[in-house]
Amino acid sequence: MRHAPTFSRPSSAYTSARVERKKIYRIVSSAIARRTRGLDVTARALTRRATFVLLTSLAASTHASTHGARGASWIAAMGSDSAYPGTATSRMLEGRARAASLSEDELSGDWESVRGKLLWAAGLKDLRDVPPGRGNTAHCFNDFNHVDATTMRMEDADNENGGRVAGMAYANPLGAGIRVARDESMGEGGSWCTCILGSNAEPPKDVAHVQFQSRVAWKLVWVPGPERDFKRFVLVDDEGKFLATGRPSGNVPAVYERERNYETVRGGRYARVADSYA
Repeated sequence: MRHAPTFSRPSSAYTSARVERKKIYRIVSSAIARRTRGLDVTARALTRRATFVLLTSLAASTHASTHGARGASWIAAMGSDSAYPGTATSRMLEGRARAASLSEDELSGDWESVRGKLLWAAGLKDLRDVPPGRGNTAHCFNDFNHVDATTMRMEDADNENGGRVAGMAYANPLGAGIRVARDESMGEGGSWCTCILGSNAEPPKDVAHVQFQSRVAWKLVWVPGPERDFKRFVLVDDEGKFLATGRPSGNVPAVYERERNYETVRGGRYARVADSYA
């Protein structure tokens, strides 16, 4: 006599995670519909790409929380652990999701407001009244260079450059500032606005990938545009894929800083989205 197979009931944690994931997907889908309304074909395509990144990040986070070690291995297989073991993977995914959630309207206001949103997406506090090197983030995203939202494991926060990244200070110690400025609400690991120098190489030879052995949650790249006025920026992930864009006003970085930012990545993976606006 053949018995019907029996199945174990999903755990309450698993069921709760599925419900939460569906809720998040509905919220994100609604937000994306609002963001793409009235956009041209190219802009819609770029926004859909950002949506894919965001939903993949959310799914990965849910999978990890639900399946423990197997989930963590699954996230590592997405491309961070083996090549760049210094990456705080869940923090990176959260930072990427935060960036992708920012609409063009939100990133096209006054620069001070926009920069605050960039700090939030990078997992950093807005600290201006502490000494440089001790957590001060006033320079973050305010020049050509400090534009990488790097999310590293705290075990690697004290890594030094050792002269490996061209153009950087020999040691470049950042650990003390990382500990003070990291936004604890973004999860395990640390954050810093590391330097973009070396980002045009393949593989990248910037501070994130070399000093911290970490992927970036995202990079800010200023767009030349048809007029080469560098009034727009894009946020791209570690592979150079689109996450968000904006045209801020007010006291933005000087045009020579914005142009130098683009020239630093020109020819590499992180310039491709910026080049698509030409």
